[in-house]
Amino acid sequence: MKVMVGGTFDPLHDGHKRLLARSFELAGPSGMVTIGLTTDSFASSKLHPVRPFDERRENLVRFIEEKGYRTPWQVEALSDRFGTALVADFDAIVVSEETLPVATEINRLRKERGSRKVDIHQITCVLAEDGRWISSTRIYRGEIDAHGHLIGDPEK
Repeated sequence: MKVMVGGTFDPLHDGHKRLLARSFELAGPSGMVTIGLTTDSFASSKLHPVRPFDERRENLVRFIEEKGYRTPWQVEALSDRFGTALVADFDAIVVSEETLPVATEINRLRKERGSRKVDIHQITCVLAEDGRWISSTRIYRGEIDAHGHLIGDPEK
């Protein structure tokens, strides 16, 4: 199965890791995973600082290699919300609860263009210790770490 997933992936936290793991699981060893990684200019709209594209790509590569996924994969630059998802030949997109509307929009636009819809696989967001979503914004604010542990919690 050909699977697409996208994001800024900075910092690469447990929620991102769940998203990527599900992408590789769905694709299977004979499939293909395409990871859309936001360009520096597209990521600059974030409310927090973002590491440069090459550094974020290196972190993704390191994670994938450490996990030992056998599925072929590639990283492509994502300069807008959709990237190549509107025209690419693929079977499924993996999203979080937060990015589900983007996948729905991709399918709507694909249909308008005469392309077949793709399956949408939604993961549940990973929760931090306080029961709220792990997010890059919360990590940059210093509320939690990449695993959802509260920072400054005297019991940790």
